[in-house]
Amino acid sequence: MSVPAITATQLAGSKGRPVLIAGAGLGTGAKALWIDAAAYLEDFQVIGTDLPGHGASPASAETFSVAELAAAVAGTVRALREAGDIDPEQPVYYAGVSLAGAVALQLGLDHPDLFAGLASICSAAKIGEPQAWLERAETVRSSGTPTQVVGSARRWFAPGFIQAHAEPATRLLHTLQNADRFAYAHCCEALSGFDVRGRLGGIGTPVIAIAGARDQACPPADAEATAGGVQRGRAAVVASAAHQVPLEAPAETAALLRGFFLGA
Repeated sequence: MSVPAITATQLAGSKGRPVLIAGAGLGTGAKALWIDAAAYLEDFQVIGTDLPGHGASPASAETFSVAELAAAVAGTVRALREAGDIDPEQPVYYAGVSLAGAVALQLGLDHPDLFAGLASICSAAKIGEPQAWLERAETVRSSGTPTQVVGSARRWFAPGFIQAHAEPATRLLHTLQNADRFAYAHCCEALSGFDVRGRLGGIGTPVIAIAGARDQACPPADAEATAGGVQRGRAAVVASAAHQVPLEAPAETAALLRGFFLGA
């Protein structure tokens, strides 16, 4: 296993503001997922990060763990500072969805001095069961990411969202269809080995855990467990959303992040 390469993309704002690193989850891309919410995050310089083989990031050649994904995000932030792309005097926050929400918790464990606050969105300290992730990895590795489109459309969005918001929903599903199948499988394998339920008490960075009320994969109880397990946590539920809260409820997501991170 090794630390994968990931790509950062400027989504909104400019240098000199607090920095929000916005991470996208399995099968999605940072721009497709976060661009609508970024329009409401005017206090921040918003920079998206894509998983390997998703969005702008190159495909991974080897398997990796969630800890190695977190190391990739931390390395990206340090590189942005060294290059002068973000203001070294400004605080950096991280908000990630699903697998990227797991990365948020891992960042709190492994890189506590790098982030002033973390958001774990539509996620949990353990997501699903290891065998199910390994089986999905094998399916996608052999047959491609289009095999996941129908099931993901059902899980990702609250009932009626696709019909009412066809453009953003289709935009996100296209990122799934276009994701590299081997990198997607590597992400599934990373999730199969992720379980930090017994380590949440070691996270001292403030954490907001946000859930969609309609999310069956990571229901509100998971967010409450995360918020209750870390040293300084808060849980919030977005009533209208399922598993892609920043896309389904961009204004509400932005308000929760601004309020928690900046006290706005």
